[in-house]
Amino acid sequence: MTEKITYRDAGVDIDLADRALGSAAKNILSTFTPGVIGNLGGFAAMFRPDWKKYQDPVLVSATDGVGTKLKIAFMTGIHNTVGIDLVAMNVNDLLVTGAEPLFFLDYFATGKIEPGTFESVVSGIAEGCRISGCALIGGETAEMPDFYTAGEYDLAGFCVGILDKSTAIDQSRVKAGDVILGIGSSGLHSNGFSLVRKALLEKAQYSLNHKFPDSDKTLGEELLTPTRIYVKPVLSLLDQISVHGMAHITGGGFYGNIPRVLPESVAANIDSATWDVPSIFEILKRHTGLDDREMFTTFNMGIGMIMIINEADTDIAIRFLLDHGLPVWVIGSTQSRENQYEPQVVIK
Repeated sequence: MTEKITYRDAGVDIDLADRALGSAAKNILSTFTPGVIGNLGGFAAMFRPDWKKYQDPVLVSATDGVGTKLKIAFMTGIHNTVGIDLVAMNVNDLLVTGAEPLFFLDYFATGKIEPGTFESVVSGIAEGCRISGCALIGGETAEMPDFYTAGEYDLAGFCVGILDKSTAIDQSRVKAGDVILGIGSSGLHSNGFSLVRKALLEKAQYSLNHKFPDSDKTLGEELLTPTRIYVKPVLSLLDQISVHGMAHITGGGFYGNIPRVLPESVAANIDSATWDVPSIFEILKRHTGLDDREMFTTFNMGIGMIMIINEADTDIAIRFLLDHGLPVWVIGSTQSRENQYEPQVVIK
Protein backbone atom coordinates (compact mmCIF):
# COMPACT_ATOMS: atom_id res chain seq x y z
CA MET A 1 0.00 0.00 0.00
CA THR A 2 1.37 3.42 -0.97
CA GLU A 3 2.10 5.67 1.96
CA LYS A 4 -0.01 8.81 1.77
CA ILE A 5 1.86 12.07 1.27
CA THR A 6 -0.14 15.26 1.72
CA TYR A 7 0.52 18.73 0.38
CA ARG A 8 1.50 19.71 3.93
CA ASP A 9 4.04 16.86 3.98
CA ALA A 10 5.53 18.37 0.83
CA GLY A 11 5.95 21.69 2.62
CA VAL A 12 2.84 23.61 1.59
CA ASP A 13 0.34 24.37 4.36
CA ILE A 14 -2.80 25.80 2.73
CA ASP A 15 -4.59 26.16 6.07
CA LEU A 16 -1.70 28.18 7.49
CA ALA A 17 -1.71 30.46 4.44
CA ASP A 18 -5.46 31.01 4.81
CA ARG A 19 -5.06 31.86 8.50
CA ALA A 20 -2.23 34.28 7.77
CA LEU A 21 -4.32 36.03 5.13
CA GLY A 22 -7.26 36.14 7.52
CA SER A 23 -5.10 37.82 10.15
CA ALA A 24 -4.07 40.45 7.61
CA ALA A 25 -7.64 41.09 6.46
CA LYS A 26 -8.25 44.09 8.72
CA ASN A 27 -5.21 45.87 7.32
CA ILE A 28 -6.22 45.09 3.76
CA LEU A 29 -9.83 46.19 4.24
CA SER A 30 -8.63 49.50 5.70
CA THR A 31 -7.35 50.46 2.23
CA PHE A 32 -10.62 49.85 0.39
CA THR A 33 -11.98 52.86 -1.48
CA PRO A 34 -15.51 53.37 -2.88
CA GLY A 35 -14.49 51.86 -6.22
CA VAL A 36 -13.83 48.39 -4.78
CA ILE A 37 -16.52 45.84 -5.63
CA GLY A 38 -16.92 42.64 -3.61
CA ASN A 39 -14.94 41.25 -0.69
CA LEU A 40 -11.63 39.53 -0.07
CA GLY A 41 -10.97 36.04 -1.28
CA GLY A 42 -12.26 36.04 -4.85
CA PHE A 43 -10.44 34.62 -7.83
CA ALA A 44 -10.07 38.13 -9.25
CA ALA A 45 -10.66 41.62 -7.88
CA MET A 46 -13.11 44.17 -9.29
CA PHE A 47 -12.87 47.93 -9.27
CA ARG A 48 -15.23 50.54 -10.72
CA PRO A 49 -13.59 53.95 -11.30
CA ASP A 50 -15.62 57.12 -11.11
CA TRP A 51 -15.67 57.58 -14.88
CA LYS A 52 -17.72 60.80 -14.58
CA LYS A 53 -14.62 62.61 -13.27
CA TYR A 54 -12.92 62.20 -16.66
CA GLN A 55 -13.73 63.38 -20.16
CA ASP A 56 -11.34 60.92 -21.83
CA PRO A 57 -10.13 58.45 -19.17
CA VAL A 58 -6.85 56.58 -19.64
CA LEU A 59 -5.69 53.72 -17.43
CA VAL A 60 -2.01 53.75 -16.45
CA SER A 61 -0.15 50.72 -15.07
CA ALA A 62 3.16 50.03 -13.33
CA THR A 63 4.96 47.06 -11.81
CA ASP A 64 8.06 46.89 -9.65
CA GLY A 65 9.66 45.18 -6.67
CA VAL A 66 11.86 46.06 -3.71
CA GLY A 67 15.04 44.35 -4.90
CA THR A 68 17.85 43.34 -2.59
CA LYS A 69 16.78 45.83 0.07
CA LEU A 70 14.83 42.79 1.27
CA LYS A 71 18.13 41.29 2.41
CA ILE A 72 18.38 44.03 5.06
CA ALA A 73 14.88 43.16 6.28
CA PHE A 74 15.93 39.50 6.59
CA MET A 75 19.08 40.45 8.52
CA THR A 76 17.31 42.79 10.95
CA GLY A 77 14.00 40.95 11.29
CA ILE A 78 12.19 44.23 10.51
CA HIS A 79 9.56 43.56 7.88
CA ASN A 80 6.97 46.33 8.23
CA THR A 81 8.73 48.92 6.05
CA VAL A 82 9.52 47.03 2.84
CA GLY A 83 5.81 46.87 2.03
CA ILE A 84 5.76 50.68 1.95
CA ASP A 85 8.74 50.53 -0.43
CA LEU A 86 6.85 48.14 -2.66
CA VAL A 87 3.89 50.48 -3.01
CA ALA A 88 6.08 53.56 -3.34
CA MET A 89 8.11 52.21 -6.24
CA ASN A 90 4.90 51.65 -8.19
CA VAL A 91 2.76 54.66 -7.32
CA ASN A 92 5.65 57.11 -7.76
CA ASP A 93 6.17 55.71 -11.27
CA LEU A 94 2.47 56.24 -12.03
CA LEU A 95 2.64 59.74 -10.63
CA VAL A 96 5.11 61.06 -13.21
CA THR A 97 2.36 60.73 -15.84
CA GLY A 98 -0.07 62.68 -13.65
CA ALA A 99 -2.09 59.55 -12.86
CA GLU A 100 -4.00 58.95 -9.65
CA PRO A 101 -3.41 55.40 -8.35
CA LEU A 102 -6.63 53.39 -8.08
CA PHE A 103 -5.68 49.93 -6.87
CA PHE A 104 -2.69 47.78 -6.00
CA LEU A 105 -1.96 44.06 -6.14
CA ASP A 106 0.94 42.32 -4.41
CA TYR A 107 2.82 39.08 -4.91
CA PHE A 108 4.46 37.49 -1.84
CA ALA A 109 6.51 34.34 -2.39
CA THR A 110 8.39 32.33 0.22
CA GLY A 111 9.57 28.82 1.01
CA LYS A 112 7.45 28.50 4.14
CA ILE A 113 4.95 31.05 5.38
CA GLU A 114 5.81 32.57 8.74
CA PRO A 115 2.55 34.26 9.83
CA GLY A 116 4.21 37.05 11.84
CA THR A 117 6.50 38.01 8.99
CA PHE A 118 3.71 37.83 6.43
CA GLU A 119 1.38 39.99 8.50
CA SER A 120 4.15 42.54 9.07
CA VAL A 121 4.89 42.79 5.35
CA VAL A 122 1.20 43.16 4.49
CA SER A 123 0.81 45.85 7.15
CA GLY A 124 3.49 47.86 5.33
CA ILE A 125 1.82 47.33 1.96
CA ALA A 126 -1.48 48.50 3.43
CA GLU A 127 0.20 51.55 4.96
CA GLY A 128 1.70 52.46 1.59
CA CYS A 129 -1.70 52.13 -0.03
CA ARG A 130 -3.31 54.35 2.60
CA ILE A 131 -0.60 57.00 2.15
CA SER A 132 -1.12 57.02 -1.61
CA GLY A 133 -4.92 56.68 -1.51
CA CYS A 134 -5.23 53.43 -3.45
CA ALA A 135 -6.92 50.16 -2.55
CA LEU A 136 -5.02 46.96 -1.84
CA ILE A 137 -7.49 45.03 -3.92
CA GLY A 138 -5.85 41.62 -4.27
CA GLY A 139 -2.67 39.61 -4.58
CA GLU A 140 -1.04 36.23 -4.47
CA THR A 141 0.67 34.40 -1.63
CA ALA A 142 2.90 31.62 -2.92
CA GLU A 143 4.47 29.01 -0.65
CA MET A 144 7.24 27.20 -2.55
CA PRO A 145 9.29 24.75 -0.46
CA ASP A 146 12.99 24.41 -1.32
CA PHE A 147 12.80 27.45 -3.63
CA TYR A 148 13.77 30.12 -1.09
CA THR A 149 16.24 30.12 1.77
CA ALA A 150 14.54 29.72 5.15
CA GLY A 151 13.21 33.03 6.45
CA GLU A 152 13.44 34.76 3.08
CA TYR A 153 10.78 35.92 0.64
CA ASP A 154 10.32 37.98 -2.48
CA LEU A 155 7.89 40.80 -3.22
CA ALA A 156 6.44 42.26 -6.38
CA GLY A 157 3.73 44.85 -6.85
CA PHE A 158 1.35 45.93 -9.56
CA CYS A 159 -0.61 49.19 -9.65
CA VAL A 160 -3.26 50.70 -11.92
CA GLY A 161 -4.06 54.39 -12.03
CA ILE A 162 -6.16 56.77 -14.08
CA LEU A 163 -5.91 60.18 -15.69
CA ASP A 164 -7.68 62.32 -18.25
CA LYS A 165 -5.87 62.06 -21.57
CA SER A 166 -5.76 65.85 -21.96
CA THR A 167 -3.85 66.17 -18.66
CA ALA A 168 -1.30 63.40 -19.26
CA ILE A 169 2.26 64.57 -18.62
CA ASP A 170 4.72 63.59 -21.33
CA GLN A 171 7.85 64.88 -23.04
CA SER A 172 5.93 67.26 -25.29
CA ARG A 173 5.43 69.87 -22.55
CA VAL A 174 9.10 70.34 -21.61
CA LYS A 175 10.83 73.34 -23.17
CA ALA A 176 14.07 75.29 -22.81
CA GLY A 177 13.97 77.78 -19.94
CA ASP A 178 11.94 75.60 -17.59
CA VAL A 179 12.87 75.33 -13.92
CA ILE A 180 13.83 71.97 -12.42
CA LEU A 181 12.68 71.30 -8.85
CA GLY A 182 14.13 68.49 -6.78
CA ILE A 183 11.91 66.97 -4.09
CA GLY A 184 13.85 65.33 -1.28
CA SER A 185 14.14 61.60 -0.87
CA SER A 186 13.85 59.91 2.52
CA GLY A 187 17.21 58.21 1.97
CA LEU A 188 18.36 55.44 -0.33
CA HIS A 189 14.79 54.48 -1.23
CA SER A 190 14.97 51.03 -2.94
CA ASN A 191 17.90 51.15 -5.33
CA GLY A 192 21.59 50.30 -5.23
CA PHE A 193 21.37 47.87 -2.32
CA SER A 194 23.58 45.19 -3.86
CA LEU A 195 26.38 47.76 -3.88
CA VAL A 196 25.39 49.10 -0.44
CA ARG A 197 25.63 45.65 1.12
CA LYS A 198 28.92 44.86 -0.58
CA ALA A 199 30.53 48.18 0.39
CA LEU A 200 29.25 48.70 3.92
CA LEU A 201 28.51 45.21 5.25
CA GLU A 202 31.02 43.01 3.41
CA LYS A 203 33.97 45.31 2.68
CA ALA A 204 33.77 47.80 5.58
CA GLN A 205 32.15 45.18 7.85
CA TYR A 206 29.88 47.63 9.62
CA SER A 207 27.27 46.12 11.90
CA LEU A 208 23.67 47.03 11.19
CA ASN A 209 23.64 48.35 14.78
CA HIS A 210 26.47 50.76 13.98
CA LYS A 211 25.76 54.48 14.39
CA PHE A 212 27.74 57.04 12.42
CA PRO A 213 28.69 60.20 14.35
CA ASP A 214 26.24 62.52 12.55
CA SER A 215 23.25 60.18 12.66
CA ASP A 216 20.71 59.27 15.33
CA LYS A 217 19.80 56.10 13.43
CA THR A 218 21.53 52.75 13.35
CA LEU A 219 22.80 51.69 9.95
CA GLY A 220 20.01 49.13 9.75
CA GLU A 221 17.37 51.78 10.47
CA GLU A 222 18.90 54.10 7.88
CA LEU A 223 18.92 51.42 5.21
CA LEU A 224 15.34 50.37 5.94
CA THR A 225 13.90 53.90 5.88
CA PRO A 226 10.95 53.44 3.51
CA THR A 227 10.75 55.14 0.14
CA ARG A 228 8.93 58.46 0.28
CA ILE A 229 5.51 58.47 -1.40
CA TYR A 230 4.84 61.72 -3.25
CA VAL A 231 1.36 61.02 -4.60
CA LYS A 232 -1.14 63.13 -2.66
CA PRO A 233 0.83 66.42 -2.41
CA VAL A 234 1.97 66.29 -6.03
CA LEU A 235 -1.49 65.42 -7.39
CA SER A 236 -2.88 68.38 -5.45
CA LEU A 237 -0.17 70.63 -6.90
CA LEU A 238 -1.12 69.51 -10.42
CA ASP A 239 -4.50 71.17 -9.87
CA GLN A 240 -2.77 74.51 -9.32
CA ILE A 241 0.08 74.72 -11.84
CA SER A 242 1.13 73.24 -15.15
CA VAL A 243 3.80 70.60 -14.63
CA HIS A 244 5.77 69.94 -17.80
CA GLY A 245 7.59 66.81 -16.73
CA MET A 246 8.42 64.60 -13.76
CA ALA A 247 11.06 61.95 -13.18
CA HIS A 248 11.08 59.36 -10.39
CA ILE A 249 14.75 58.93 -9.47
CA THR A 250 15.18 55.18 -9.12
CA GLY A 251 17.64 52.71 -10.68
CA GLY A 252 19.89 54.61 -13.08
CA GLY A 253 19.84 57.71 -10.91
CA PHE A 254 19.85 61.17 -12.49
CA TYR A 255 21.58 60.16 -15.71
CA GLY A 256 19.26 57.24 -16.35
CA ASN A 257 15.89 58.75 -15.41
CA ILE A 258 15.84 62.44 -16.32
CA PRO A 259 16.37 61.85 -20.08
CA ARG A 260 13.24 59.65 -20.07
CA VAL A 261 11.08 62.77 -19.65
CA LEU A 262 13.02 65.16 -21.93
CA PRO A 263 12.44 65.69 -25.65
CA GLU A 264 15.55 65.22 -27.80
CA SER A 265 15.86 68.98 -28.28
CA VAL A 266 16.14 69.77 -24.56
CA ALA A 267 18.91 69.21 -22.00
CA ALA A 268 18.88 69.47 -18.21
CA ASN A 269 21.50 71.37 -16.24
CA ILE A 270 21.71 70.31 -12.58
CA ASP A 271 23.62 72.15 -9.86
CA SER A 272 24.44 69.62 -7.14
CA ALA A 273 25.35 72.40 -4.68
CA THR A 274 21.72 73.53 -4.43
CA TRP A 275 20.49 70.86 -2.03
CA ASP A 276 21.63 69.03 1.07
CA VAL A 277 22.96 65.57 0.18
CA PRO A 278 22.23 63.20 3.11
CA SER A 279 25.31 61.85 4.85
CA ILE A 280 24.60 58.21 3.88
CA PHE A 281 25.58 59.07 0.30
CA GLU A 282 28.87 60.62 1.41
CA ILE A 283 29.56 57.49 3.46
CA LEU A 284 28.85 55.32 0.43
CA LYS A 285 31.06 57.44 -1.80
CA ARG A 286 33.92 57.07 0.67
CA HIS A 287 33.61 53.31 0.92
CA THR A 288 32.91 52.57 -2.76
CA GLY A 289 35.42 54.95 -4.30
CA LEU A 290 32.84 55.95 -6.93
CA ASP A 291 33.30 59.28 -8.69
CA ASP A 292 30.51 61.87 -8.81
CA ARG A 293 29.08 60.65 -12.11
CA GLU A 294 28.95 57.05 -10.87
CA MET A 295 27.22 58.16 -7.67
CA PHE A 296 24.59 60.11 -9.63
CA THR A 297 24.07 57.09 -11.89
CA THR A 298 23.61 54.63 -9.03
CA PHE A 299 21.82 56.55 -6.26
CA ASN A 300 19.17 59.25 -5.88
CA MET A 301 21.61 61.47 -3.93
CA GLY A 302 18.82 62.87 -1.78
CA ILE A 303 16.38 63.71 -4.61
CA GLY A 304 13.54 61.25 -5.08
CA MET A 305 11.36 63.13 -7.56
CA ILE A 306 12.12 65.85 -10.11
CA MET A 307 9.52 68.30 -11.43
CA ILE A 308 9.99 70.49 -14.51
CA ILE A 309 7.79 73.60 -14.43
CA ASN A 310 7.36 77.13 -15.76
CA GLU A 311 9.71 79.60 -14.07
CA ALA A 312 6.69 81.74 -13.14
CA ASP A 313 5.23 78.88 -11.06
CA THR A 314 8.37 78.30 -8.99
CA ASP A 315 7.36 80.17 -5.83
CA ILE A 316 3.86 78.65 -5.78
CA ALA A 317 5.21 75.13 -6.19
CA ILE A 318 7.93 75.45 -3.56
CA ARG A 319 5.61 77.00 -1.00
CA PHE A 320 2.95 74.34 -1.61
CA LEU A 321 5.35 71.40 -1.34
CA LEU A 322 7.00 72.78 1.79
CA ASP A 323 3.57 73.32 3.37
CA HIS A 324 2.88 69.62 2.72
CA GLY A 325 6.06 68.49 4.43
CA LEU A 326 8.22 67.85 1.38
CA PRO A 327 11.74 69.28 1.22
CA VAL A 328 12.24 70.92 -2.18
CA TRP A 329 14.90 72.95 -3.97
CA VAL A 330 15.43 74.64 -7.33
CA ILE A 331 18.20 72.36 -8.59
CA GLY A 332 18.55 73.40 -12.20
CA SER A 333 16.98 74.42 -15.48
CA THR A 334 16.49 73.23 -19.03
CA GLN A 335 18.14 74.56 -22.16
CA SER A 336 18.14 73.89 -25.89
CA ARG A 337 20.20 70.93 -27.03
CA GLU A 338 21.83 71.60 -30.36
CA ASN A 339 22.63 68.03 -31.43
CA GLN A 340 22.41 64.43 -30.30
CA TYR A 341 26.09 64.34 -29.34
CA GLU A 342 25.63 66.83 -26.51
CA PRO A 343 24.88 65.26 -23.14
CA GLN A 344 21.22 65.46 -22.17
CA VAL A 345 21.97 65.75 -18.45
CA VAL A 346 24.82 67.89 -17.13
CA ILE A 347 25.55 67.87 -13.38
CA LYS A 348 28.06 70.23 -11.86
